Amino acid sequence: MARKERIVRYTDEELRAMQARGESRSDWKAAAAMTDAEIEAAIASDPDEAGMVVDWSQTSAELPQPKAVLNMRIDRDVLDFFRRQGKGYQTKINAVLRSYVEQMLEHERR
Repeated sequence: MARKERIVRYTDEELRAMQARGESRSDWKAAAAMTDAEIEAAIASDPDEAGMVVDWSQTSAELPQPKAVLNMRIDRDVLDFFRRQGKGYQTKINAVLRSYVEQMLEHERR
């Protein structure tokens, strides 16, 4: 049985249209008027944020390497297996290949 998806995704344009129609449940004017201290207090009072400490001073954003375009022959049953997994099957094939490469490199280091 497929698990029910609860995440709802909207584009920027859809969100702006919803806001223009008054469908947004967020009070953006009140949020914009908040001081930094008020924002910090609101975060501190949120039970989902309790005990969460994030140090962003040492973070970096790494852009992924661009993917290479590849045309290869693969056994039909193997391709069918991955396609049955649904959307993102090519990403899964890449993950399987990456896992193999990492294991081979680890084996070479020993």
